[in-house]
Amino acid sequence: MRTKLSIRSLLFALIMLITPAASYSQVGIVVSFGPPELPVYDQPLCPGDGYIWTPGYWSWDADADDYYWVPGTWVLAPEVGFLWTPGYWAWGGNGFLFTEGYWGPLVGFYGGINYGFGYFGHGFEGGRWDHDHFFYNRAVTHVDVTVIHNVYETRVTNVTTSRASFNGGNGGVNERATPQEEAAGRERHMPPASAQVEHVQAARSNTALRASTNHGKPPIAATPRPADFTASGVVTAKEGGRYNPPPKAGNTAATRTDNGAAARAENNAATGAENNNAGRSTPPSHVKDLPTYQRPAPANTGNPNVDKKYQQQQDKLVQKQQQERQKLQQQQEQDHQRAASQNANEVKKQQMEQQHQQQTQQLSQRHAQQQQQLQQRQQPPPQSHAAAPKAKP
Repeated sequence: MRTKLSIRSLLFALIMLITPAASYSQVGIVVSFGPPELPVYDQPLCPGDGYIWTPGYWSWDADADDYYWVPGTWVLAPEVGFLWTPGYWAWGGNGFLFTEGYWGPLVGFYGGINYGFGYFGHGFEGGRWDHDHFFYNRAVTHVDVTVIHNVYETRVTNVTTSRASFNGGNGGVNERATPQEEAAGRERHMPPASAQVEHVQAARSNTALRASTNHGKPPIAATPRPADFTASGVVTAKEGGRYNPPPKAGNTAATRTDNGAAARAENNAATGAENNNAGRSTPPSHVKDLPTYQRPAPANTGNPNVDKKYQQQQDKLVQKQQQERQKLQQQQEQDHQRAASQNANEVKKQQMEQQHQQQTQQLSQRHAQQQQQLQQRQQPPPQSHAAAPKAKP
């Protein structure tokens, strides 16, 4: 148990470095109860060529101590060839934690959640890139073929009927990442676009989208464009999801990780990340600004051979990640030396710093995902119960 908590604390600390705490405060916290089921809604019409669907999901507002719905929306891809991997909630042993979505050349693991409209648990069936154009699968996405001509039609048999919005735990989706999804998680990533950040902020400030207000049936389920909640194409939920929050007591259901303290409580409380950089308004720009690795406590499963194997795997991963850090840090320092020797102007310096910040965020995100995947693999298999002996005649 100590090993799992230490790995989880390290994971939270890494995740918090990826995104500004002010923009994505739901990342890096653990909520004691799960989000509502996914509501049923129609997809708005695609507003134009190059937009990719990002499905709606439940997020957490620590200030309101409540889940809130982030409407699904169409977003312009930040780069040709990039696809969206949605974020997802997952049971972590003592609560539910959220893994942030990202842009990348391949769709990674999003918890096996059936978000619909092409995101049916694994991969994306809503469209594909062909050179520099995105082609839409009109069988699962809502496009006007008189305006958008780069379409095709491939029927998808969606046998999953679960509307569960989280992975694992009681009532959650029981899915693991495939080798292909794990490989996608190691590809180059980009965090949510600025339009998506604005979209989340607008949803958080809208009290009608809080689960305690709409009881799992948000009045704004999806929008044609990010943060435009009054457009004519906005759709409401046709059917809400089950929502059974525990009675509110004196304690909150979750603890922020941006308070700089490690929090742990029993029952209706959550575990915050142990993270000395939590007060940041922006993520670190350089590898040298990242906190040093803290080795997890030794495993204690009761099986010495298993404990030794787990420890060897963890040591190997930490060593590999430290080497990657050192390599990127040296590269960034060489960039600074080169810029100084060439008397680079302010524009080039700014471009270099932006590139360094993106490199650092991507490294942090990749390392956090690797730690999470290792933790999932190290979870002991469920014990099988032996059949009861037959009674003697």
